[in-house]
Amino acid sequence: MALPLSHFAAPAGEKPLLRISTAGSVDDGKSTLIGRLLLDSKQVWEDHLDEIGRSTVNRASHGPDLSLLTDGLRAEREQGITIDVAYRYFSTPRRKFIVADTPGHEQYTRNMATGASTAETAIILIDARKGVLAQSHRHAFIAWLLGVRRLIFAINKMDLVDFSQDVFDSIQAQAAPLLAHLEGVQADFLPVSALDGDNVVELSARTPWYTGPSLLDLIETLQPPPPPAQFRFPVQMVIRPHLDFRGYAGQVASGRVRQGDEVVALPSGRTAKVKRIVTFDGDLDEAFTPLSVTLELDTELDIARGDTIAHASAPPHLARRIVANVVWMNEHPLAAGATWHLQQGPRTVPARVTRIVHRWDIERLSPNGAGSLQLNDIGQVEIETAEPLVFDSYRDNRSTGGFILIDPITNLTMAAGLVEHAVRATGRRKSKLAFEPTAITPAERASLYGHQAAIVDLSARPAIIHLAERALLEQGVHVFARLSSDVPVRALLNAGFIVLDTQPGSPNAISAAGLSDESEEAVLELIERLRRAGVFLEHDAVQFGEGI
Repeated sequence: MALPLSHFAAPAGEKPLLRISTAGSVDDGKSTLIGRLLLDSKQVWEDHLDEIGRSTVNRASHGPDLSLLTDGLRAEREQGITIDVAYRYFSTPRRKFIVADTPGHEQYTRNMATGASTAETAIILIDARKGVLAQSHRHAFIAWLLGVRRLIFAINKMDLVDFSQDVFDSIQAQAAPLLAHLEGVQADFLPVSALDGDNVVELSARTPWYTGPSLLDLIETLQPPPPPAQFRFPVQMVIRPHLDFRGYAGQVASGRVRQGDEVVALPSGRTAKVKRIVTFDGDLDEAFTPLSVTLELDTELDIARGDTIAHASAPPHLARRIVANVVWMNEHPLAAGATWHLQQGPRTVPARVTRIVHRWDIERLSPNGAGSLQLNDIGQVEIETAEPLVFDSYRDNRSTGGFILIDPITNLTMAAGLVEHAVRATGRRKSKLAFEPTAITPAERASLYGHQAAIVDLSARPAIIHLAERALLEQGVHVFARLSSDVPVRALLNAGFIVLDTQPGSPNAISAAGLSDESEEAVLELIERLRRAGVFLEHDAVQFGEGI
């Protein structure tokens, strides 16, 4: 029985929004499914329906070719495939939707990644006659990498297998090994016929063995993941209309901020309190995602476009060397040593891929060693940047964990990247120490650690010892805060540590005298003194130096 038109009349009031992307192999029926969803939910205007009915291109076995509702490019209609990402907007009384129809061809994997990058749910189409294919694996894995944790497997073309429950159960079993590799994923399986509309908007009498909801009922009731709670505010512009006002304009990427909150500006590390939250319509008491506002602080800080403002109590990570998963999007392969521009929101910095850790085997979802990444390959790499990068893990925050690599000459987008974490000390380099029955020399220890042993005299600034220890430790440095004279300095130096000492008088100590009064700024200046003193070895200069 068809649902009445009144069912689809939107009531007054705001409705929640769900972003969906489609995925799956070529000709699995992604565009047709979206077209059927739009048609049966009364979201297609009559003139638009008449237009596709008169189209000379019609690959449907009966009725209008519903894929034409989303495949609007001439090449798409001529070839009967989806090439570019098409976005369709529709709503029901319960929810608003933005659906991204993405291509299934491996050649256009980069377009699929673009559509899934903002999605909260992915509908993965599987042809009931073919089962789970390599491209099904690829798209499910990409969606998972991009933070999509709710997958809907729509087993399509069930009319061609007589709506067999055995076929449906068999495909569920085929997908089980795939889902076992995707940590945290929740999956639903639906038998559908996009061509005839079975189980798309209404439950079908031809699948009496299926007891779950229809596709529309399912997506209307899905609960999207909670947004990140940490406040992140990438600065897009510094506004200074006169001498009495300096504001930092941008969009709240995540979290919320209130007047009086203590915030930190990164990468400088300077802190201040929020004095005003300014908008065109007047000041606000608080701002939250996705408002665009201007923040005025109680202290004038040196903040520029691309810097990030965050709560001082929960700042993002700061590092020059990161580990990231990338989807390579160019015909020319990616090799270690190549230099690109890394764009993260409004911030763009020179960057170099120092190492290709591995390439993902899409069918087995296992890492394989690789010397390069080809077009549409997915791999994990290590990247070093010329300036410190402010980031969260992409798993925790899409806004601050995603980036793209750009060719500095052609300006082409070469890759989409997802930050995993900063390069850890254990992964910075492989030990070249041979298994020999001889004592480890100071030079060998320094080569392994990436720095010389040193002692820092913090007697002039004892209050920053713990802050300095944490800052160095996060950079992978072997550091020890010596708070008691009972701990022998010589033993720590022989072990290769950088010793932070509050006791004056140590010979050959690097002095902390004359550092900035601000604690965070003082630590950055101290790290720079260590670098200039030659404590950090040359192959790690990018970690603390002026850049690549």
